[in-house]
Formats: sequence, structure tokens, C-alpha cells
Amino acid sequence: MNVYSDSSHTALKYLKDTEAYIHNLLIMTGDFNIQDSLWDLSFSYYSSISNDLLIIADSFDLELSFPTNLVLTRYSNNINDSNSVIDLMFFHSGSSKLNNHFIHPDWQLISDHASLTITIPIIEESINTTKHLIIKDSKKEVSFIKEVTISVRNLKTSNLLDIISLDRAVNEFTSTVNNTWEKNSKIINIMKQKLTLNIIHPS
Repeated sequence: MNVYSDSSHTALKYLKDTEAYIHNLLIMTGDFNIQDSLWDLSFSYYSSISNDLLIIADSFDLELSFPTNLVLTRYSNNINDSNSVIDLMFFHSGSSKLNNHFIHPDWQLISDHASLTITIPIIEESINTTKHLIIKDSKKEVSFIKEVTISVRNLKTSNLLDIISLDRAVNEFTSTVNNTWEKNSKIINIMKQKLTLNIIHPS
């Protein structure tokens, strides 16, 4: 879940007041606009708003993540404003598959916020999953449609006098379609993959 909470903490107030119930949440991240010594070593004070954020995170069974590189996340263009850490990540409590996130100050581009990234690994194992596939606009697709169309035209409906005869006709048609599909389709393998999720918070 990506959250942007303005300087008035509107999003946090909404999440707190509505008592939103979101189940199976893996990550919450965003610009929370809260300076606090808990996550910013350059800031000397504690914010009472932080309590609300931590309570909301706990209600989603999330814990605060600390980055592997302790650098700032917001770089002000105004010389009167100090740089700070206001972009945070929270991970599902007790998850052994999520490591600390990383902050990329060099990925700012035109934004005044650094990018935060986390890699979510997918279990590396042999996935022996296959499926039949007909490529769109291929000759096999044309052949499949043609044969099924012929089967529909050849359906004998004049003698459907009871449930037994109807079931027989439906089963015969289903069998024809299945055989036609297998004849014209090819088998593909579902391959394993690794997913990397990049979270970016522009200004």
C-alpha cells in the first residue's frame, strides 16, 4: 500500500478515524511527512504523530523497516528548509523473506525525494506447470474457430426430447471442442521468475 500524507497528516487521520481493516498487507510505504528521531538521526525531537503512524501500522500487522543505508530521503530546494527522512517502509511482521530497504539519493531526477527499493524474492523451485495455448491471429486459431463453427452447425437439436438426450448432445459437443483445442494448441511451460519491486515517491 502506497500512502501520501500531507503536512496536515490527512491520510493518517483518515486511516485512524475510519479504522480501516486491510488484511494480508505485505508492505506499506510512502511520504508520511513526519520528522522523528526514531528514524532520522539528524533530528533531535520526537513527534506525537509518530504514535498514530505506528499504531496504524500495527493494526495492519506491519513493522517499521530501517534502511541498509542511513541517508536522508527528502532534499529540499529551499535553503531555509533542512533535509530530512520522511519516506518510510513498513513490512509484514515476522516476515523472514523481506530484508531492509535501500534508499537511492542518486535516483531523484527532478523530484526532491529519494527512491526507496525493496526486493521481494519468489521461492526458487522447479515449477512443473504446463498449459495449452493457441497464439492469437495464428493459423491454428483460424483452424480451431473453423472446426468449432462446423461442430455447432452440425449439432442435431431436433431430437432433444428429454434431459438424457440433451446431456448426451452437450457432452458430445464438449468432447469435440476439447479435442479440437488439444489438436490446435501447443503446450507451454510456466517458468519460475524473480520479482524486484521498486517503490518511487515523487514530489
